[in-house]
Amino acid sequence: QVQLMESGGGLVQPGGSLEVSCEASGSIFTINYMGWYRQAPGKERELVASINSGGATNYAESVKGRFAISRDNALNMVYLRMNALKPEDTAVYVCNVKGYYTDDVKYRSFEVWGEGTRVTVSS
Repeated sequence: QVQLMESGGGLVQPGGSLEVSCEASGSIFTINYMGWYRQAPGKERELVASINSGGATNYAESVKGRFAISRDNALNMVYLRMNALKPEDTAVYVCNVKGYYTDDVKYRSFEVWGEGTRVTVSS
């Protein structure tokens, strides 16, 4: 079916930059939606940014102007560039992808979540 592999993340000082990426693989026919969510300790998971197949983006208010989401349709990848990072951005960042795959019989919808990559903003 469809699998996700996330990379990037790590420790960065306040004000620094970091990029996380997510690659979808499998018998993918099309991807409609790619998004990044985050979950900080003791908090609910929240949407950080998303991008649809047409390139339209959506951002959480807290990251507008600092984060940028982009995708490479040919590689089935989504990127999240994070600038001017703050300690409150510390969280596990999780990739979410929705679309359709084929099992050689028919096309079927899918939604998959990555395992997450940790981003820590601290001096």
